[in-house]
Amino acid sequence: MTTQQPRISTRPDGVLARGVLGTRASVLTLARRFPLLADAALAALILVLSLPPMTALQGSSHALSLALILAVVLPLIWRRRAPVAICVALTVLAAVQWFVSRELTDYLAILVAFYTAVVLAPLRLALAAGALLETTAVLAAANWPSVGLHAVWGWLIATGLIGVAGFGGYYVRTARRARAASLAERAMRLERDREQQAQLAVAAERARIARELHDIVAHNIAMMITLSDGAAATAANNPGRAVTLMGDISATGRAALTEMRRLLGVLRQPVSAGHSPQPGLADIDDLLAGVRTAGLPTRLTVTGEPADIPASAQLALYRMVQEALTNTLKHAPGARTQVSLTFRDGEVELEVADDGGPGSGIAASQPAGGHGIVGMRERAAVFGGEVSAGPRPGGGWRVHTVLSLGASGRLTREDGE
Repeated sequence: MTTQQPRISTRPDGVLARGVLGTRASVLTLARRFPLLADAALAALILVLSLPPMTALQGSSHALSLALILAVVLPLIWRRRAPVAICVALTVLAAVQWFVSRELTDYLAILVAFYTAVVLAPLRLALAAGALLETTAVLAAANWPSVGLHAVWGWLIATGLIGVAGFGGYYVRTARRARAASLAERAMRLERDREQQAQLAVAAERARIARELHDIVAHNIAMMITLSDGAAATAANNPGRAVTLMGDISATGRAALTEMRRLLGVLRQPVSAGHSPQPGLADIDDLLAGVRTAGLPTRLTVTGEPADIPASAQLALYRMVQEALTNTLKHAPGARTQVSLTFRDGEVELEVADDGGPGSGIAASQPAGGHGIVGMRERAAVFGGEVSAGPRPGGGWRVHTVLSLGASGRLTREDGE
């Protein structure tokens, strides 16, 4: 006994289906790009289907019938340009053809014309064309060659075909309008989304400007206040020292104004040779020199080599050091402060710590919130870091964060007071 294995079809049905769908899409695309050519092809097809057999095209009556068929079918080429006029003209010509030859082989042309009128024309005009077409069907049935049921059946069939063409056209008309409304709603929704994105971008830019201005203004104003207090305290006993401190105040104010102008210039137009770059790691020494002049003893310790640090990361580190020192100037003037930067493979660690200063733990009362701390946390979050800020055991304040970078650490150096 032999067991017959089932035959497995290897016909690539999926490939065939994709080919058919691709061909259909190509034909529809060509029809949309060249509508007149598509209508001409449709008229040619209907003409072929409407022609009687070649053996019947003899004699003058048949020549007239052929001329009427051509007159009914060929106007379909322009059916989109004047749908109602074409439908009415074809209906009248078909009535003439019926009463002259008692034959109507080109009824497809009339149905296509009525369908086009329902799809494209105003609905009231399309209904008027349909009423004229139905009236013609009634007159044709009333003048049917044979009386009785044949005339009734002829009228019913004609009315049914007219109804199918009309309902089909109305369905396509409704679908097109629904699609147009959907596309319009989608366009409005996309426009609203673009406006919302633009508003979010503006809000983010405003927040960035506020953060940058806060870092610049708060630091320099804190230094100017400290220097002013020192100048006022020494004006009576040491006028020369007071004059020096006033000069430092003037220089600090000018530096703040220059940095604000630079920031606003970069925001107003693209970066050019006329604008200085944003501060980075190389500017931290100048920052520390300024706070030392304001009376804040500060030491910088750098471990590792800051190689290939992105400019954005350098700016973030600079601003976080600036903000931490500004807080120390405000809340613990005179406190001994340690700034530590440690560069390792793929990350950099920043720590700014003070001992509370001679004010017996004033730094311990620094607020943990505020715009400055929020700004530091936002900058650190860009590089996957978190900022911890709080009092140290035994007094003082500590700010610490670790940013994820692509740097490596090899060397150690110290920059003293």
